[in-house]
Amino acid sequence: MKTEVIRKENVTIAVIHSEQPLITDARSALDLIMTVKYETGCTNIAINKEAIVDDFFILSTRLAGEIVQKFVNYGIRFAIYGDFSAHTGKALKDFMYESNNGKDLFFLPDASLAVDRLSACA
Repeated sequence: MKTEVIRKENVTIAVIHSEQPLITDARSALDLIMTVKYETGCTNIAINKEAIVDDFFILSTRLAGEIVQKFVNYGIRFAIYGDFSAHTGKALKDFMYESNNGKDLFFLPDASLAVDRLSACA
């Protein structure tokens, strides 16, 4: 796991990149939240798509809801960045669209756009 702290418009954002899944269930999401918050002090996290288990993107598993709830409960706004073109399901696309119109969770194509969105919504 590589973590970079970026400050933009008086907002600090932890940008995380990992080739292996760091978030595999609600417990690992909470562990990541606490680790990042303790080590960086950030309450805004951008994480690459590959760092999240594929089941997150299958809404019928309900894993996305459990994980998102952890982030929201702990006051963490986050963006998932990467290529989502392989995910063609209507329910997931609708979830991503609604999330991108909210203020807590975003799905964006790259880390720089994730940083921009998180800094703009603070």
